[in-house]
Amino acid sequence: MATRIVLAEDEAIIRLDLRETLQEEGYDVVGDVGRGDHAVDLVRELRPDVAIFDIKMPGKSGLEAAYIVTKEKICPVVILTAFSQREVIEQARDAGALAYLVKPFQKNDLIPAIELAIARFGELRALSSEVEVLGAQLEIRKLIDRAKGVLIDQFKMSEADSFSYIQNMAMSERKKMGEIAERIIDGTLHP
Repeated sequence: MATRIVLAEDEAIIRLDLRETLQEEGYDVVGDVGRGDHAVDLVRELRPDVAIFDIKMPGKSGLEAAYIVTKEKICPVVILTAFSQREVIEQARDAGALAYLVKPFQKNDLIPAIELAIARFGELRALSSEVEVLGAQLEIRKLIDRAKGVLIDQFKMSEADSFSYIQNMAMSERKKMGEIAERIIDGTLHP
């Protein structure tokens, strides 16, 4: 299946040329617009694999649009612009762009930028999921530690015995250790 792209460029001639170039390379341009605010709406609606935004557009700048799309984790953004100043590049980076191309660009530059942005976005998404899982595990671990503290303080168990109690209750009731820990903390379960 072809990579789906939303293209936002305020100059119609450049937009048409870019669309043709992308289609020649096997990409599916699912939408193109000339305004940054419409670009955000289109990306939200179409959920493309990548968005290519010019910086200077009416409605919203490409940087503003990139920030929104990146914050909502919809797809990677490639910035396409005539500006090569370090300050603008830093603004694009801070807006979440994963690639940056300066006009006039070559087809040889465009394809790697798109593919690199897609790959980096996949990596970032995987890392984000991993962080969420680790965060949830940490919260469960904290609950279990608090429950162990209750068992140690109120029932004079050792740390090892309190952990074993939580573990055994979870197995016997076919519940997760976090659920057992919550019941110990709120006082509805005790030895």
